[in-house]
Amino acid sequence: MSNYLPTLKQLQYLAALKEHGHFGRAAESCFVTQSTLSAGLRELESLLGVTLVERTRRVVRFTPLGDAIVAKAHQVLRGAEELSDMAKSAGQPLSGDLRMSVIPTIAPFLLPRLLPDLRRNHADLKLYLREETSSDACEALHHGQVDCVLLALPYPCGDSEHEPLFEDRLFVAFPKDDPRELPAYIPPNFIDETRLLLLTDGHCLKDHALAACNRPELRASATMMGTSLHTLVQMVDNGLGLTLLPEMAIRAGLLHGTQVEARPLKARNASRQIALLWRKASPREEEFRLLARELRGLYAAELGAKLDE
Repeated sequence: MSNYLPTLKQLQYLAALKEHGHFGRAAESCFVTQSTLSAGLRELESLLGVTLVERTRRVVRFTPLGDAIVAKAHQVLRGAEELSDMAKSAGQPLSGDLRMSVIPTIAPFLLPRLLPDLRRNHADLKLYLREETSSDACEALHHGQVDCVLLALPYPCGDSEHEPLFEDRLFVAFPKDDPRELPAYIPPNFIDETRLLLLTDGHCLKDHALAACNRPELRASATMMGTSLHTLVQMVDNGLGLTLLPEMAIRAGLLHGTQVEARPLKARNASRQIALLWRKASPREEEFRLLARELRGLYAAELGAKLDE
């Protein structure tokens, strides 16, 4: 093998092709033409003297060596980004570009309430957001595609650090025609496992809800069919069952326009912890902790104002 050193651009092309599995979409993500990306990858293979990608009309298939080199490419690209991060962290904090992944059970209920004040307080901060499931967000974090992640703990997110923001209680949501008298706080044994509606796999809220209830039979019996909290609420409002919702969604007006009633879940772990995560040993750690404190303060102020209404 030659002593040729791949360029960062070629490694970006390779990583993008692995992520998207399609030359056109990979090229779009790199803001180049498909021919430019394809030519860059062919040059990389030629100079290395190996085949990294098997090309057919319908399928893009990486060779075993290609998969191994992609894994190394992610490390190199992440290291290159950290060099840039070191320079950013030495300058003005919370300025410049910041890429953040946010999970769907947080993004629509929290961000509209906090981002206006965050932009006002830090006019030089350019925040780029990606809404994706917890597993995809953690993968994007460790592949260097985002700088930090806003999600709910507990959740295994690899080698990362985090700063807690606040606790988000879980509520049980019932349809208007539930014949039972609802207590002020709903114990797990009050939940009918044959009527429990949950989010589909990939959403950590499903696991948080099941763990809080601590009833193994719920995992086997629950109907996992909702792709969003809005969908679950509509199903409950139409008498199709009951579900569990986070407090932040209820405070954001998720139940407005429905006749769904929600009561707090009475259990030992009846909440999830909202936190900001970043890669361990990131040179921007202090900046992320500052961002977490800012978000925590904005949420507390917003919550206080809500309670005063």
